Amino acid sequence: MNKKGYKAPEGSCIISEDVIASIASTAVMEVPGVAGMAQRPADLRGIIGSGAAKSVRVFNNEIETILDVYINVKPDARIPEVAPAVQHSVKVAVQSMTGKPVNKVNVHIMGIVLDENSKE
Repeated sequence: MNKKGYKAPEGSCIISEDVIASIASTAVMEVPGVAGMAQRPADLRGIIGSGAAKSVRVFNNEIETILDVYINVKPDARIPEVAPAVQHSVKVAVQSMTGKPVNKVNVHIMGIVLDENSKE
């Protein structure tokens, strides 16, 4: 697992990409118009990862942090309003909780949830 951290005079702090994915997932669910997280296209990490890791892809290195979030929206949601709100919410949450700057948040709308009990 690719873990990046910070070195301070007292020691180092390593923040797992799964933790960043969990923070992002929680932030996404607070945005009005979002029906839920969607499963991202399959890759090896997405198959064996946690629930949040299946909906959020984190690219994290010394230079930049990029997140891809995969969501479903409600039928009455306006995508041009929801997507920027998701970007802002994720960026603020991850930066405030980890102290690491987020360069990009890519939002992938995977479907529209027509019924509360079924997700497309």
